[in-house]
Amino acid sequence: MDKIVSVRLRDTGQNFFYNCGELACKEGDVVIVEHDRGLDYGQIVSLKVDEQEAKSKQPIKRIVRLAKEQDRKQIEDNRAKSKDAFSTCAKKIEEHKLDMKLVQAEYSFDRSKIVFYFTSNGRIDFRELVKDLAKIFKARIELRQIGVRDETKFFGGFGPCGRELCCSKFLTDFEPVTIKMAKEEGLPLNPPKISGICGRLMCCLNYEYETYKVLSKGLPREGERITVKEGKGKVLSVNVFKRTANVELETGAVIEVKYQDTAKK
Repeated sequence: MDKIVSVRLRDTGQNFFYNCGELACKEGDVVIVEHDRGLDYGQIVSLKVDEQEAKSKQPIKRIVRLAKEQDRKQIEDNRAKSKDAFSTCAKKIEEHKLDMKLVQAEYSFDRSKIVFYFTSNGRIDFRELVKDLAKIFKARIELRQIGVRDETKFFGGFGPCGRELCCSKFLTDFEPVTIKMAKEEGLPLNPPKISGICGRLMCCLNYEYETYKVLSKGLPREGERITVKEGKGKVLSVNVFKRTANVELETGAVIEVKYQDTAKK
């Protein structure tokens, strides 16, 4: 029987859908999977998957087995080897005088491939670097350019909310985040207050946006002039959760008005 689950490949890789078949899988399990012409490892991050959507996005490969003690030992050995590979690659980047910052190195489970992640302000011709690395490691070499949000996802941390960063905890893809979202949520347009530790707009603005749009429907906007039973006034602030607005009347008095008591001018 098919059972599709979401697996985060290796320690810092992308999320892919896999078929765990008859295996008794649960979230958090480390698994050995078929991937990219060989075996790799990953961790199950979700059992709640829309199977039709998953099958429409990519070919579904299978989970070979739950990681055994020997598998876990090999994964740890690979992590140690990745540190050496990182150092070697960093030296080669310096030798080739390439304008790129190496971020992370990862071995596939079967050590047939090494992925090097880097950031750069532009395109890099790293063909000679790949040739050198392939000779040294006798493995397929992949150099993958990433953005600053991906880099932050690799290393993790805690956001201003005090919780683990969304990108390293559960987000599988980075969706565009715009300043319009911050405006819709009534946040101060002060970069330090609406930016994550990556320096970009906080990812949480994106998945909160639709909720704010629904809750704000029909409410007056800050700065709007409205008429209430007490008279005409200007909206100073809006609380979308309480569905109330603070209104300054023409008399100078400030009152709190419930949404159902307001009437747009």
